[in-house]
Amino acid sequence: MPASSSPSSSASTSPKSDTASSYSARHLSVLEGLEAVRKRPGMYIGSTDSRGLMHCLWEIIDNAVDEALGGFGTSIEVVLHADDSVEVCDTARGIPVDIEPKTGLTGVEVVFTKLHAGGKFGGGSYAASGGLHGVGASVVNALSERLDVEVDRGGKTYAMSFHRGEPGRFADRPGGSGSKKPDSPFSPFENGSELTVIGKTPKAVTGTRVRYWADRQIFTKGATFQTDDLVSRAQQTAFLVPGLTISIRDERPAALAETEDGLPIERVFSYEGGISEFVDFLAPDKSITDTWRLQGSGKYTETVPVLDDKGHMVSTEVARECEVDIALRWGEGYETVSRSFVNIIATPKGGSHQAGFDQGLLKFLKQQLDANARRLKIGNDKLERDDITAGLTLVLTVRLPEPQFEGQTKEVLGTPAVRAIVANVVAKTLAERFSSSKRDDKAQAEAILQKVVSEMKARIAARAHKETQRRKNALESSSLPAKLVDCRSNDVGTTELFIVEGDSALGTARAARNSEYQALLPIRGKILNVQKASVSDMLSNLECASIIQVIGAGSGRSFDLDAARYGKVIIMSDADVDGAHIRTLLLTLFFRYMRPMIEAGRVFAAVPPLHRVVVVNPGSKPNETIYTYSEQELQGVLAGLRRTNKKYQDPIQRYKGLGEMDAEQLATTTMDRKGRLLRRVKLEDAENAGRVFELLMGNDVAPRKEFIIDGAGLDRERIDT
Repeated sequence: MPASSSPSSSASTSPKSDTASSYSARHLSVLEGLEAVRKRPGMYIGSTDSRGLMHCLWEIIDNAVDEALGGFGTSIEVVLHADDSVEVCDTARGIPVDIEPKTGLTGVEVVFTKLHAGGKFGGGSYAASGGLHGVGASVVNALSERLDVEVDRGGKTYAMSFHRGEPGRFADRPGGSGSKKPDSPFSPFENGSELTVIGKTPKAVTGTRVRYWADRQIFTKGATFQTDDLVSRAQQTAFLVPGLTISIRDERPAALAETEDGLPIERVFSYEGGISEFVDFLAPDKSITDTWRLQGSGKYTETVPVLDDKGHMVSTEVARECEVDIALRWGEGYETVSRSFVNIIATPKGGSHQAGFDQGLLKFLKQQLDANARRLKIGNDKLERDDITAGLTLVLTVRLPEPQFEGQTKEVLGTPAVRAIVANVVAKTLAERFSSSKRDDKAQAEAILQKVVSEMKARIAARAHKETQRRKNALESSSLPAKLVDCRSNDVGTTELFIVEGDSALGTARAARNSEYQALLPIRGKILNVQKASVSDMLSNLECASIIQVIGAGSGRSFDLDAARYGKVIIMSDADVDGAHIRTLLLTLFFRYMRPMIEAGRVFAAVPPLHRVVVVNPGSKPNETIYTYSEQELQGVLAGLRRTNKKYQDPIQRYKGLGEMDAEQLATTTMDRKGRLLRRVKLEDAENAGRVFELLMGNDVAPRKEFIIDGAGLDRERIDT
């Protein structure tokens, strides 16, 4: 990238002198590495869309985070300015401002213009960091139309500016930071760079401020900073670095337009509890254990190329240390939530540290089950990984120098020695917990074993019933419940299963249904409350087992939505309190053990009418029938009839149950696709739904009592408790 690419690349007005300065040896040496970045940006930041833009921002933020990891600096502020620039401020040590002897440049210029240079390259300043190659700041600089850096260090404030990677001066108009523009006239340094002193600060005050404007010649037109992604990762980072405060402020016009007062929204994250708070934040269910911390370390050696005094790379065996910090807890549910990190870099696809955790946990719990096999009544059952991770919420972090990743994306840790170190830490720290004499530790250890055994037995039971949970052909239909009234069609896209309340409703529904695609399954009264019951109790309950068997897709972790025998499941209960109770119990069953059916929008509640109004027409004109679904709607209909002087049969028929309808009425109002009304059951927020189910159907009575009293508007003092 010749410096002459900028119209204002020289202060001289002579074309000849302009060309001479642009192609001086100094400029070529500064730009030779960054030119490759501008020509092939995808090699360094992945893409030139919004993802690449966010990658650049996180390169700058991670520099500040690495300082905080090293114990320097406690706050990072990110500001998305209205002029499309972004600024990152920290209170760390500040970039070195002295001269680097090999290049003769200040530390600031080395960091922002030299690839593979910085404190992370060679392991001199950072024991464990997110950056590997020391290219982050220089790459961001190369891909920025303008970058300004200010450093507070040694009682002074230093400043330097860059234009597409080249150091120099911008001729900004007076007016403070708001007057800084990426298109201001720019003059590159010709003989030597100058790190300008622009102010004084107390000697105790240190830090770095980087503000840059992404180069729109590089990034696509629609590339923007994604606030949601920024906030999410900032919160995650604050969890991983206890005591670090990260604030995000969006001053862009689009963001201000979404606020009521037109002021920028600032999000601030700080967590003293670290990954323990992270686990509590991630956990989707009610806990059966406290959040445990498993911490330890291990040493290993590896052979790596090291730069010697002569500038040669020499293979050298170096000693390393890996620090392990794990937070975990088990909950009542069966979902597994796992996050793993290496030096705060997320590794969503795991790697050697995740494999070590799985190995250590599985081996330890197998030993515990073998030692307690008779008491836990395990028999010959074999433990599997899914049995121990059901209901587990885990945050796994390791810190080590120069980690090896598989591929450019850093999604998989490849350092082999980490596996054994993590496995040993897990086994050792869990053994201390399980052998503890504290009452709480003993109770929680027992709860984990009971949970694991319950999941193991549920998996084995589900596997045993797997074949019976598939749609049977004519020769196999006898294995389905005898009370199922099946349909003829095998097309899952059109078939419907009606779960009806009682045999009386079944008789009417059998005559009202379309036997081609509508199946009926009667249940006897109120089914088991599965929110309180164990998995084994649920599977042994006749009504619950029949529903799971008829739907044919399994239950819990083994549920396979594609294997479901019906496209829709419709709960058809009476429009009274008992009917609502039965519907709640059925929805609890679906929520806990067949949740994908609800998430796919395939579970419905039928809406039968409450009233039947017969309008008497004069003469030979047939009477008209109107169905209403609430008391308010009924009064509105009657008022309308009175206004138009129409007569209706009195008394109004009120349906107390589905059994009071004849087949024609049930078909017209509730089952016929042309005229029925269905209410789709949705899960807008599974966690909130889980809390509501726990409140209404769980073991804890006190919160449910409070809910009922508050909802009923009763006077507490008048209740005999």
